[in-house]
Amino acid sequence: MTETETGAVPGRRREVMVVLPGLMLAMILAMLDNMIVGTAMPRIVGELGGLTHLSWVVTAYVLGTTVSTPIWGKIGDLYGRKTIFLASIAIFMVGSALCGMAGSAVFGGTSGGMGELIGFRALQGLGAGGLMVNAMAIIGDLVPPRERGRYQGIMAAMMSLAMIAGPLVGGFITDNLNWRWAFYVNLPIGAVAFVWLLFRMHLPKYRTEHRIDWLGAGLLGVGITALVLITTWGGNQYAWGSWQILGLAAVAVVTLAIFIPVERRVAEPIMPLHVFADRNFTLISLIGFLLGFAMFGVINFLPLFQQTVQGASATNSGLLLLPMMAAMMVVSLFVGQAITKTGKYKIFPIVGGVVMAIAMWLLSLMDVNTARWETGVFIAVLGLGMGGLMQTTMLVAQNSVEQKDLGVASSASTFFRSIGGSFGVSLFGAVFNNHLTANLTEKLGPEAARMVEGGNERLDPAALAQLPAQVRTGFLESLASSISGVFFWAIAFAVLVPLLAAFIKEIPLRGGPEAAPGDAGTGGDPAKETAAVGAFD
Repeated sequence: MTETETGAVPGRRREVMVVLPGLMLAMILAMLDNMIVGTAMPRIVGELGGLTHLSWVVTAYVLGTTVSTPIWGKIGDLYGRKTIFLASIAIFMVGSALCGMAGSAVFGGTSGGMGELIGFRALQGLGAGGLMVNAMAIIGDLVPPRERGRYQGIMAAMMSLAMIAGPLVGGFITDNLNWRWAFYVNLPIGAVAFVWLLFRMHLPKYRTEHRIDWLGAGLLGVGITALVLITTWGGNQYAWGSWQILGLAAVAVVTLAIFIPVERRVAEPIMPLHVFADRNFTLISLIGFLLGFAMFGVINFLPLFQQTVQGASATNSGLLLLPMMAAMMVVSLFVGQAITKTGKYKIFPIVGGVVMAIAMWLLSLMDVNTARWETGVFIAVLGLGMGGLMQTTMLVAQNSVEQKDLGVASSASTFFRSIGGSFGVSLFGAVFNNHLTANLTEKLGPEAARMVEGGNERLDPAALAQLPAQVRTGFLESLASSISGVFFWAIAFAVLVPLLAAFIKEIPLRGGPEAAPGDAGTGGDPAKETAAVGAFD
């Protein structure tokens, strides 16, 4: 086998197809987990208590994932991705097992069970941070960018299926087994992925100095933690002007300000700042942030609208999201094949951003009289837009850096999307709460508005069904109007995506016939592309 200027070895399609099932299983673990756990949360709270800490079950997982993502990407670049990827699967499985045992007799009963679950979810998130980023980076190791779209499209399609299956599996487990199996179900899937990849995956080893930027990793972790806490607590648990939020903001600013000069001086920075000198990389990072901001921020409210306003059951919420997921899956596959065939990619984030903005506008028109089929059409349009954006953001990021920085590019792409999602959920949550309070005050008076302060604990279908018809109608109208307001605000962020994408320079993808040696968008030095590749483990 010979090496190419891309760092990939030709004729490795068979190796990719052998590895792909294990990679997809590992990615499905992370995607499936959140969907299943969300369905099981009412039962978890019923057994462990701690309703006021409910949001931390999600926040701890997101925090662990977000903080660890850039670190997983960097150590994968340094030590080889096979060992690091297997380690992330193992950590995720240990975290899953411990989550399933939280509040059990193993740890002394249900007293303190919610605190145990939150801590174990953070550990699980640490493992999950390495699943997505290293799966994408492994594809980057084995496949040149020109061929990468096909495989990333397949993986994006599998992610869509996982998002559909999650609520359905979670509903079945919750209704027929025990909420603990929402975590235990990860163990056999993770074990199969681990064993498969242990014996079937062979990746290039890199000749790199093994130096970990622990100071940079610590500063980045503290800064990210402060930002996530701000987006989680701000406007909810604490006022935006409170000393807690202002103190966290100060911590974030100081640590990230120190982080920049530190990264410029160390030999092996955890996030090399030179990659941001590339215009494409910077633009696609901003697009990823906006994609996460708009996508995760608004998708969070779709189940609430469908279950509360339209009267759907929790188990059926997965089926109601099918139009969006199916559209995203089909477009992801089409885009991947089209990029592989033509080598052109700039048009897809532009069109995807335009379609996503149109979908947000359509969703902003929903009210209490909107039929389920209409919502299905609107979210199908959203899926079309997301399908044009999901894997192209990763592809452009990877094509904008040298092969030795592939893990950093993959982790940065995932990182900015996650941070955008955290900000989106927080901002749109504040918008929703303010609109809901104002609408309820107008329709039903201040007493009704006070009922939903402090987390909207009483806004569930069962509670609403017990209200008098006139009051219930006022609640539903207020709720629908508030959710529509969230989608309206999302338009402003969605329209920025195609505007930024228009400035992307379409550099030929490495590995394509039109890509001359050295024209890789990474400085044009083939030696840099090949120096990192040695033996295969």
